[in-house]
Amino acid sequence: MSKWVRYPNLYEINTWVWVSELQAKFGKNITLGSVPATEWDAIGDIGFDAVWLMGVWERSPAGVAIANRNDQLVQAFRRALPDFCPDDNVGSPYCVRQYVVDPHLGGAGGLASARQQLAKRGMKLILDFVPNHVAPDHPWVARHPDYFIRGNLDDLRDAPASYLEVSGNVCACGRDPYFPAWPDVLQLNAFNRDLRNAAIETLSSIASQSDGVRCDMAMLMINSVFERTWGARGGQRPLTDYWREVIPAVKKTHPDCYFLAEAYWDLEWELQQQGFDFCYDKRLYDRLEGENAENVRLHLCAELGYQERLLRFLENHDEPRAAEVFSQEKEQAAALVTATLPGARLFHEGQFEGRKVRLPVFLGRRPEEPVNEGLQHFYTKLLKAIHRPVFREGTWGLGESEGWPDNTSFQNLLTWSWRKNPERCLIAVNFSDYPVQARVHVNWPDLGGGIWRLTDMFSGEQYERQGDELARSGLYVGLGPWGYHFLCCSRRQGV
Repeated sequence: MSKWVRYPNLYEINTWVWVSELQAKFGKNITLGSVPATEWDAIGDIGFDAVWLMGVWERSPAGVAIANRNDQLVQAFRRALPDFCPDDNVGSPYCVRQYVVDPHLGGAGGLASARQQLAKRGMKLILDFVPNHVAPDHPWVARHPDYFIRGNLDDLRDAPASYLEVSGNVCACGRDPYFPAWPDVLQLNAFNRDLRNAAIETLSSIASQSDGVRCDMAMLMINSVFERTWGARGGQRPLTDYWREVIPAVKKTHPDCYFLAEAYWDLEWELQQQGFDFCYDKRLYDRLEGENAENVRLHLCAELGYQERLLRFLENHDEPRAAEVFSQEKEQAAALVTATLPGARLFHEGQFEGRKVRLPVFLGRRPEEPVNEGLQHFYTKLLKAIHRPVFREGTWGLGESEGWPDNTSFQNLLTWSWRKNPERCLIAVNFSDYPVQARVHVNWPDLGGGIWRLTDMFSGEQYERQGDELARSGLYVGLGPWGYHFLCCSRRQGV
């Protein structure tokens, strides 16, 4: 299998729902081992470098029962799926009973076959690991109660929503420090030596079945965060952080396995230092969703070594659907931003069709929604445009723009360029609902001289500009609200 590209394009699939819809589409039982080749072809043709099959591990019957008794969860299920019935709750993929592939999805053999099919098409496989918690019926609960944050009968009486009694032991429910406990999972103790060894063994097994691991809520296992969350209940704080032990141990036997961190609270840099290859860029998402172009640009001024290890996204299973949050015009502008920055880029199944219902991960089916053909057409063009070496292995540079004393609209323009000889691309996005006019400066050492042909990959329009003028004055850009240029640039032959 070839090595990872520098800046991979990733595709998240809700595996249970996807397989169920394939069964309905083809009218027969389908598992990961029998997905028709045409379906793998369709994913491969888009140009992804890896597929994240979200939720392949065995679901928990105990977790299902707890969730179906939880009024808040059931209400959320009904909002997403108005005709919800209890059988639709197949269990949360983050309430893991065992790290073995769920039989419903085809077991280990089915997953191995899926990985083969992806590899044949030049794609890698990413799977989940949940370091913070497991299901109440996970084998560790009975065999290794010392792996867990423990409570007592007083805790169970005083905080029944935060503790469960399982196999004669009172254990804390999993949580992050800013929200109530998750009622269907038990909290693992990141400070426990034996638990860390068990995590290494589990992750090594996952790494043997995949090419990358997406680690759920990875920042919760950082020593300082875990200590702040659990205090004395965790015991003595180890000298070494969890990930600084776990990741190198797994990479000793699986050196090409990539680690991806779900990360929040501006801890991305810290997690990169602890061994993660890529970390979620939630800060970029938040700025695209609710802030202005200048704040987005300031975020992109960070050191390249940090930025190229961020994972950019506009949606995933934890965020609202982009088509629900953004207007179509703003979504297209924001998608162009996330798709053309350095780092990994994550796309979510259903994003291209404009789905608006954020499906709770517990549910095994989703409602039918109409396809937004305009949005689908946009994403088809976008994915085709970034399916080229310059965006996977090229050199990225943040551009500069300037305006005029009586026109400061250039401040709403985001611009950057890519180069990998002979390919050159220039991106300009008006991230506002007002028109912009600006001069864009590109830092290409060979820009001067001759004539450059600029081809817009969306409109198909071509422009020719003198290289000396571009080097001296920059490229004039005028764009309407949320407008953009995706320009592929080449020096005209013979000039």
